[in-house]
Amino acid sequence: MNRRNTILFPALAAIAAILFLLDLAVGSTPIRLHDVWAALTGGECEATIRDIVLKIRLTKATTAVLAGAALSASGLQMQTLFRNPLAGPYVLGVSSGASLGVAIFLLGAPLIGAGLPPVMQMLGTAGAAWIGAGIILMAVMALSRRIKDIMVILILGMMVGSAIGAVVEILQYLSNENALKSFVVWTMGSLGDITATQLQFVAPVTVAGLLISVALIKPLNLLLLGENYARTMGLDIVRSRRLIFVSTTLLAGTITAFCGPIGFIGLAVPHLARMIFASADHRTLMPASMLAGVTVMLLCDIVSKLLTLPINTITALMGIPIVIFVVVRNRSIV
Repeated sequence: MNRRNTILFPALAAIAAILFLLDLAVGSTPIRLHDVWAALTGGECEATIRDIVLKIRLTKATTAVLAGAALSASGLQMQTLFRNPLAGPYVLGVSSGASLGVAIFLLGAPLIGAGLPPVMQMLGTAGAAWIGAGIILMAVMALSRRIKDIMVILILGMMVGSAIGAVVEILQYLSNENALKSFVVWTMGSLGDITATQLQFVAPVTVAGLLISVALIKPLNLLLLGENYARTMGLDIVRSRRLIFVSTTLLAGTITAFCGPIGFIGLAVPHLARMIFASADHRTLMPASMLAGVTVMLLCDIVSKLLTLPINTITALMGIPIVIFVVVRNRSIV
């Protein structure tokens, strides 16, 4: 690790830790940082404050950490795999595919009178999101092997997203009032809807996806130089691509299933990490993107609570300037 990284990584980790504590302190009932720390460490504080911190806000803050790391890692993998600076779960329609899976499950099941217990609903939502994300990811990958033009791939991704949106609207039109309300709230994106029980499912799945991402650092570095070069270096392209599919599906699909379609984190944060660390090496870029994603998502959550706005609006306002900067800097892609 070079001298720049030995300074930046601890600094960014410290910022993330401070934001984590602030996220626990900020809310409809403001809590002093001293009391937050006491609740976390078993110190002296009121029972009500302890319950708010440990039973409500800790779950949400942990979800923000997982979502930020997951979406950033999946976005970085897609940008490297497609060799496309504007690739990401949201832009290429992967999040839309996960949304369609969730829509079919949430809106379609009531249409046929299916009633499932909470555990089956949780597994069904996640499974539907994984299937939807996986199908769209494989379709876009197949198209990218035939079509080399970056803008064509982006346009196709947006068209796929629009087509999926039309199907979802049909399901919304046909669904009953309760299912429709549940789905509309889900589409706004939220880190606070995950229960402690659901987090016990989301956390290990997300960590598994992140571990696969870390294991793919060397293949991603080789793919950055092109598939032909990677093949000459002995990389199993097919196996590496499948692992990237699995990781991206687990990360983007799981977070989308339980937090809604959160945009721009997967697209913008990898570029933010590149600018901060001035590196294209995935040994630096992968952990940097995860850590930057955690920091940005915690900051977005704090701002969304202070302004009482959906998390999606905050991530868009923070991510769009970065995307515009990338487009302007890479004029050859427009």
